[in-house]
Amino acid sequence: MNKLIVVLLLLPLTYIPGVTQADVATSGALPVDEFETEAQQVVVSDPLERFNRGIFWFNDKAYFYVMKPVARGLRVIPAPARNALSNAFHNLATPIRFINAFLQLKFRDSGTEVSRFAINSTIGVLGLFDPAASHFNLKPKEEDFGQTLAHYGVGSGAYIVLPLLGPSNLRDTTGGFADVFLDPIYYITDEEAPDYVAVKAVETVNTLSLDKDSYEAIKRDRLDPYAVIRSAYAQRRAAMINE
Repeated sequence: MNKLIVVLLLLPLTYIPGVTQADVATSGALPVDEFETEAQQVVVSDPLERFNRGIFWFNDKAYFYVMKPVARGLRVIPAPARNALSNAFHNLATPIRFINAFLQLKFRDSGTEVSRFAINSTIGVLGLFDPAASHFNLKPKEEDFGQTLAHYGVGSGAYIVLPLLGPSNLRDTTGGFADVFLDPIYYITDEEAPDYVAVKAVETVNTLSLDKDSYEAIKRDRLDPYAVIRSAYAQRRAAMINE
C-alpha cells in the first residue's frame, strides 16, 4: 500500500496523457497556424485558470532551465539510437493500448496491437525497430484509460495543468493513474516508485530530445501560449476519443 501511495504521488512527474507543454506541436495536435481558427470549436472548462497559470509558469521555467538542457545534452547520442529507444518504450506500453482498446470494444484495434507487439518484439529486435508499421502497415492505436472513460460517457471535467507535464483534465488524470497498473515498466521495476519514476523520466527526456523546439516556436509566435496549449490539448483529446 505504501508503494502505491508513493507511485500515485510521483506519477505526475512522468505521466503524459496527451499533449504536453513541450510537445504540443509534434504529438498529433493541430498545426500551430490552425490553432486560432480551430480554437473556437472547443469549449474548455477552466475554473482553476489562475492556479493553472501558476503551474504553467513553473513548467515553463522547468522546461527552459532543466528539461530541455538535459534533453539537448542527450542529443550527443545519434538520433537513430534515440528513436530506437523511443520505439522500445512504445512497444513495452502495448498492454495499455491493447487493454483500453478491448475495453472500448475496438477488437480490431486490440488485435492490431497484439500483432504489432509480436512483430516488433521479434523481427523488430525487442521493439527497437517498427517493422509492423514500415513493412506490414500496422499502425499503432493510441488508447488510454482516459479515452476508455470517455467512451463510457465520462466527461472531461475541469482542465488541469500538471507539474512538469502540462495540460490534462480530471478524467485524463484519473485515467493516467489507472494506466500505471497496465504499464509493464511498473512491474519490471518491481513496483519500486523511485525506479519506476526514473525509468519514465528517461523515456520523457528521450522523447523531448527528439522534439524540434516546438514549444519555443509557440512561445515566440503567440501572445498567450497558455491558451494555445489549452485549446490544442482539448482538440487532440477530442480527436483521439472520436477516432
